[in-house]
Amino acid sequence: MPIIIPANSAAAGGDFVTNGVRFNTQSSTEYMQRNMSNTGNLQAWTVSVWVKRAVISDGQHMLFASYSNSSNSTECFFEGNDSLNFRDKEGGSFQFQKKTTQRFRDPSAWYHLVMSSSAGAQKIYVNGVEVTAFNDNTNGSGTSTWNGPYSHSIAANVNGGADKSGLYMCEFTSIDGQTLTASSFGEFSEDSEIWVPKDVTGLTFGTNGFYLPFQNSSALGEDFSGNNLDFATNNMDATNQVTDTCQNNFATMNPLFAGDANITYSEGNLKTTAANESQKNAVSTIGVSSGKWYCEMVSRNGTNYPGFGIMDSESVLQTSVSYLGSSSDSYCMFQDGAYYTNGSAVSTGTTWGVGSIMGVAIDLDSSTKTIKFFKNGSQTHSATIATPAYAYMFAVSHNVNGTIAEINFGSPPYAISSGNSDENDHGNFEYAPPTGYLAMCTKNVSETDS
Repeated sequence: MPIIIPANSAAAGGDFVTNGVRFNTQSSTEYMQRNMSNTGNLQAWTVSVWVKRAVISDGQHMLFASYSNSSNSTECFFEGNDSLNFRDKEGGSFQFQKKTTQRFRDPSAWYHLVMSSSAGAQKIYVNGVEVTAFNDNTNGSGTSTWNGPYSHSIAANVNGGADKSGLYMCEFTSIDGQTLTASSFGEFSEDSEIWVPKDVTGLTFGTNGFYLPFQNSSALGEDFSGNNLDFATNNMDATNQVTDTCQNNFATMNPLFAGDANITYSEGNLKTTAANESQKNAVSTIGVSSGKWYCEMVSRNGTNYPGFGIMDSESVLQTSVSYLGSSSDSYCMFQDGAYYTNGSAVSTGTTWGVGSIMGVAIDLDSSTKTIKFFKNGSQTHSATIATPAYAYMFAVSHNVNGTIAEINFGSPPYAISSGNSDENDHGNFEYAPPTGYLAMCTKNVSETDS
């Protein structure tokens, strides 16, 4: 089955998907909700949405739901085993249920999901291909609650339960009165086998149809279909809006990293918290072997830790729990100003405390490879690094229990007071990246590799 790979091409699908939204599970219940006033078509309808998962294998994560009462509801969600479940319950019994055998376990990829319903047939498409393998595969002929005069919610089942959702979304489209295929919302790009989005603004949305591109940071649930079916937000603000989308996929920290040893991930895998024991590392989902790259980190607590730097993807730290900078292919600056590599420390004389913006820039293009560290926009240290055996990943080291770090690869998990992009106009940083250094996103990666 074709998939969306992290290194999505720079030209994939144009540039019309500019924003998405991040739903966080750990700190609060974040969701969108609207009570529909009218009755649309309860049998024929289609939902299309692009999703990047953040929390893997941890309970149900709701995509959308409609709810009349405890006996009548329509839901679509990721199961605890990471399969996708699309179902409708009428009169207390499931009239249809589609539970995929496929598991969705890649936190670095955007998936395009289409769910359609008509009398007697329900379908799911993933990245342009109809799903045919199911663990549960029951079609229904009755009506659903979707498009009815009931509560409709995104990233939660508001009235039917407190289901969480730890994921990114963009291009949420609901079509009332038509059962469409994935080709109405996406296509395979001409220069590759990558499934990319289409502009959906020309579609007919129907009575209760809506289109949420998440473009208005002060009203993330604003409907752009023309039906004015805006969704209210709960526990969400402008920091939930992201530029991490299906057309420009930004790096996050990788919750599947084998050497993390009890790190808790939140805020779309851009916030890492140490738990239970010391010497915990987290790494980025994107690795690079060429180019010039920049990102920022903020420490939210701690005195000497956490630390920030890079490690090779072939490093012993992948499987051996030890601190960043303890091996010859990892490099780290800690809060006390100590720079570590190969287990040896150099004091830089500059500490950076809670709330300071720590910048890291790596140059893999010059004959002499370097890493540079910045505190609140001013360079504090520069060092030579080895040519990577495979690829360098940005990394965070938590050497004390309870330390917290927030990482910004260009789509920040926190409010930015200034706002600076790289020379390709990608990313949003507190301080301007050094000249020639780029945000770690797929548009930049593809241009660097081309």
